[in-house]
Amino acid sequence: MKRNLLFAAAMLCIATVANAQEPDTSIRPGGMGFGFGFGAPQATNVNFDPYVAAPAGYDQLRQGIERGKVELIEYQSESVGTTRKANVYLPPKYDPKKKYSVLYLLHGIGGDEWEWMNDGGVPNIIMDNLYADGKVADMIVVMPNGRAAKDDSRAGGYGSAGAFGVFDKDLIGSLMPYINSHYSVYTDKMHTAIAGLSMGGGQSLNFGLANMDKFAYVGGFSSAPNTAQPKQLIPDVEKTKKENKLLWMVCGGNDGLMYNSSNLKAFCDENGVPCTLINYPEEGHNFTVWKYGLYNFAQLIFK
Repeated sequence: MKRNLLFAAAMLCIATVANAQEPDTSIRPGGMGFGFGFGAPQATNVNFDPYVAAPAGYDQLRQGIERGKVELIEYQSESVGTTRKANVYLPPKYDPKKKYSVLYLLHGIGGDEWEWMNDGGVPNIIMDNLYADGKVADMIVVMPNGRAAKDDSRAGGYGSAGAFGVFDKDLIGSLMPYINSHYSVYTDKMHTAIAGLSMGGGQSLNFGLANMDKFAYVGGFSSAPNTAQPKQLIPDVEKTKKENKLLWMVCGGNDGLMYNSSNLKAFCDENGVPCTLINYPEEGHNFTVWKYGLYNFAQLIFK
């Protein structure tokens, strides 16, 4: 609860920096476009997609299965002008003679390249279990630092919102070329996905939909107020229908940030753009929702 309140208060202060436009309230009645649960519009008149609970143990270490590994990389960022870091999950029996798809998995505003691994996301365990059950395509998962600044430590905290907004330059200009040249991966859009939690969810929607020549699959888990308004995310409805292969979102039913996801879902439904939004029952802004997001999103991409 304390983490959620601090997050909400901080994001209220930086919303105009991270998303510098007037919110579009035409989709929902009731005031502010940046949903925090403080007088913000609620997720009404939205057709949520069915919630299906993840199986017990999907995020627990399982004995008797093969495991992948996570390695920390360093790459030179042209846009930031410094050496930056990212974690890379390699699946069990990673074979450099094979080609793999790539999922770029982004963190929240208070995290860094370690948040998914160390703060409760257990992406390696989730992916290992999915591989053991034969439920995912061959892929690697790249977990970068989405704070594109020379000081990209967590110490930058909520004051570094602007650095998240320009991460696309680092991601597309430096990190992706590094991954493409150092790992045995496909480099086309049909084998590249982007998803993230909270601030990283907003980044994924912003960057993924703005660069559909790079990303065919886009996911937002509890996307934050840095998320652009629907008409900005999807300025060309017909192009999005043609080029985006998956637009998938989840948010906790008790999360005041639901408005950001429901606003986009409503726009997509009204314009015939395929889009999934799952309301995770009675959950807030936490890794219970985000782990569920990764578990489901990973099974849908590259198929």
